[in-house]
Amino acid sequence: MRLDVVTIFPEYLEPLNVSLVGKARARGQLDVHVHDLRDWTYDRHNTVDDTPYGGGPGMVMKTEPWGEALDAALADGYEAGAHGPVMVVPTPSGRPFTQELAVELSERPWLIFTPARYEGIDRRVMDEYATRIPVYEVSIGDYVLAGGEAAVLVVTEAVARLLPGVLGNAESHRDDSFAPGDMANLLEGPVYTKPPQWRGHGIPDVLVSGHHGKIARWRRDEAFRRTASNRPDLIERCEASAFDKKDRELLSILGWKPTADGRFWRRPQAVEE
Repeated sequence: MRLDVVTIFPEYLEPLNVSLVGKARARGQLDVHVHDLRDWTYDRHNTVDDTPYGGGPGMVMKTEPWGEALDAALADGYEAGAHGPVMVVPTPSGRPFTQELAVELSERPWLIFTPARYEGIDRRVMDEYATRIPVYEVSIGDYVLAGGEAAVLVVTEAVARLLPGVLGNAESHRDDSFAPGDMANLLEGPVYTKPPQWRGHGIPDVLVSGHHGKIARWRRDEAFRRTASNRPDLIERCEASAFDKKDRELLSILGWKPTADGRFWRRPQAVEE
């Protein structure tokens, strides 16, 4: 996969040289190019922003430097043999970045990130490039950052670990929270390792029972308990048909009740039996 990032703070992307992403770059699994947007400015102050039409506080990033920078990044990528570029625009007004979207992006061969500052990028930039390549506007959460570089790091880390060969164990992400399949709408439950006793705390007996079926059931039950406690909205959006008999029994114990439209709702002040 090729990654291009256009930013006014290239140094912010230094974490892309460490951990799994850094190792993937060293092995040639990830080809990362960071571009300084100010290289495509021509005034003495390297201006990348201007006041917004219609008035209001803040500044808006200008079309000209973004257009030239993106054209250059695309030209360089095509010359190097890359293909299938998509533009990823981190913005609080974008679609939520989910594990499902991370999987979708991991199947793309070339991502071009446009982290903005100030009040964002002039809308015409996204409109222009949407006529050439797919444009994904994504939000990593319901909050506003000073700039989009942190979001680039988040998306890159989530996507890169899904690339073949990046994780030491290819099965590691199968049981992740939100992983497609059985975990699509569940949070991963608690995990344990050695020693078996620590400061008076033990581990659940089932994990040392050697009974793989019971262990799998315990893990799924714990995933339901954590999801019901921390993210009940995930259960509310699921159809009851997505749960097996044991799932439904546990949900009932946790205070959830099936509805006429085939979903679940939680009884007020439910108490686990």
